[in-house]
Amino acid sequence: MKRTFYTFVRMIRTGWVLARHDALVPSEYTKSVPAVARVLGSLSRIFTLRNLSVNPGERLALALEKLGPAYIKFGQILSTRGDMLDPVFVEGLSRLKDKVPPFSMKAAEDIILKEWGVKWQDKLSTFSQPIAAASIAQVHKATLQNGEVVAIKILRPNIHKRMRNDMDVLHMVAAIAENLIPSSKRLGPKKFVETADRAVMLELDLRLEAAAASELSEPAKETRLFNVPEIHWNYGSKNILVTEWIEGTSVSDKKILEKGKFNQKEIAKKVMQSFLACSFDYGVFHADMHEGNMIIDAKEQLWLVDFGILGRLAPAEQRFHAEILYGFLMRDYTRIAEVHFEAGYVPTHHSIEDFASALRSVGEPIFGQTAENVAMTKVLLQLFEITEIFDMQMQPQLIMLQKTMMQTEGVCRRLDPEFDMWEISRPVVEKSMKRELGPQGRINDLLRGLSKARRTLEILPGATEDIAALAKAWSNGEIDLSKNKASTNKRPSNASWKIIAMLSSTVVVVMSGIWMVG
Repeated sequence: MKRTFYTFVRMIRTGWVLARHDALVPSEYTKSVPAVARVLGSLSRIFTLRNLSVNPGERLALALEKLGPAYIKFGQILSTRGDMLDPVFVEGLSRLKDKVPPFSMKAAEDIILKEWGVKWQDKLSTFSQPIAAASIAQVHKATLQNGEVVAIKILRPNIHKRMRNDMDVLHMVAAIAENLIPSSKRLGPKKFVETADRAVMLELDLRLEAAAASELSEPAKETRLFNVPEIHWNYGSKNILVTEWIEGTSVSDKKILEKGKFNQKEIAKKVMQSFLACSFDYGVFHADMHEGNMIIDAKEQLWLVDFGILGRLAPAEQRFHAEILYGFLMRDYTRIAEVHFEAGYVPTHHSIEDFASALRSVGEPIFGQTAENVAMTKVLLQLFEITEIFDMQMQPQLIMLQKTMMQTEGVCRRLDPEFDMWEISRPVVEKSMKRELGPQGRINDLLRGLSKARRTLEILPGATEDIAALAKAWSNGEIDLSKNKASTNKRPSNASWKIIAMLSSTVVVVMSGIWMVG
C-alpha cells in the first residue's frame, strides 16, 4: 500500500514536470489535438516555467531528463521518428541520443574502486572524462597498461532504484489507461510495460550486456553487415563493462548527414539489413537501435554498441514476421492474411478474404514508395484502425521486434530520405523465406517434430505405469471420480487430473506416431 501511494505521488510529479516544461500538451500543437486535450494543455500552461526553449522537442527532452532513465528511453524512441513527427520536434529530442548530462568523475572512480577493489591507476594507464552519457550509463575512454585503448562503460549511481521507481509509475499509468479507456486494452499497454520492464531490468547488469554482445558477434562475423567490439571479460562486473575502443563517427552526429563525407544510402542499407538478418536468420537482435548506438569507422563499416537490450524470436515468430514482409514484397495479401489466421492473431469469426482486402488498402498505396513520399503517421493510423476492426490483440512476445523495427526504420529514413524499405528488405527476406519454406526449412520442421515425439516417448513408460495404477485404484473403488467425490481420504481432484494428464500424453504419443508414419 505504501509503495502504491509513493508511485501515485511520482505519477503526479510526472504530470507536473511535463506541465512545467509545456510538454504535457505543447502549445505549438494545440490545434491538432481533441478539445479535452486543448483544455488540459491550457490549464497546464498556468504552471509553465518562463524562458523555456522555443523548440517543443527540446522542452520535452529536458522534462524527460529530469524525470529519469525510463522516460529518457521513451524519448530516444520518439527521436528516431522524423518521418512521423514534426522535424523541429525531433531535432529538439535528439539531445537524448547521447547527450544526457554525465555523473561526476569522483562517482565513476568510486564505482571502479568498489568493483575492482583497487584504484583505476592500478589497472589503467589513462582514464578520461566521460565521452558519452546516456540514460543508464556513461562511457569513458581509457588505456590498459599494455597500451590497448578501451571503452569503459559504468552504470549510473543508484540506477537500479531509480529505474524501478520509473517503471512502477509506467505500470500504474498503463493500468489506469486500461481502466479508463477500455478500447486501449486491445493495444495491451500493461503487457507492453511488462515487456519493457523485463528488458530494462536486464539492462542493469552489464555482465548480461557482455554476454549479449558476444552472442551478436556471431551473426556479425557471418553476415559481415556490422561489427561488434571485443569484450574484455576479466575487467567486467555487474556495474562495469570494458570493450575494445571504436574510433569513428556516431550516426547521431550531424557530420553523418553532410554531403560528400559519408555514403548515407549505404549506411542506411547496412543498418536495416543487419537488423533483419539478425531477427529472421538468427532469432536474436539488438533491441535498442537508435543512432547513438551506431558508429561508422574510417572504412565506413557499421559498428553496433550498447547491447543492454537484446530481443529474441522463437522459430515460429521468425517465420511469422518473415512471411508477412515477404507477402508485402510479393503483394500477396491473401497469404499475409492466412499467416495471421494460422498464428491465431485474428479471431476465426472474421474472414480471410476481408482481412486480405483490408491489408491491400494499406500495402498498395505505399508499395515501392520512398520515405519522402510516404506519410507513415497515416499508415500507422490506418493499421491501428484495421487491427481494431478485426479484433486483433497486441502480441507481447512481438512488441520488442515491432518497436525495434520502427526505431531502425526511423534511423534509415533520417540517413536517406529516399529510403525504400521494400527493396532494401527484399534480399534478406527472400533468403530467409527460401530457408524456411525450402528443403532446409522442411527438414528443420521434421527434426523439431521428431524431437518433441522423442521427449513424449521418454515419458511413456512412467505414464503407462501411472495410468495402470490409477485405473486399478478406480476399479477397486478406492477412487470415485463422479462429481469430484472420493470414497477414501485420497484427493480425487489430483487423481482426476493425473488420469486426464496421462491419457492426454498417450493420445499425444499415438498422434506423434501417426504423424511420423504419414
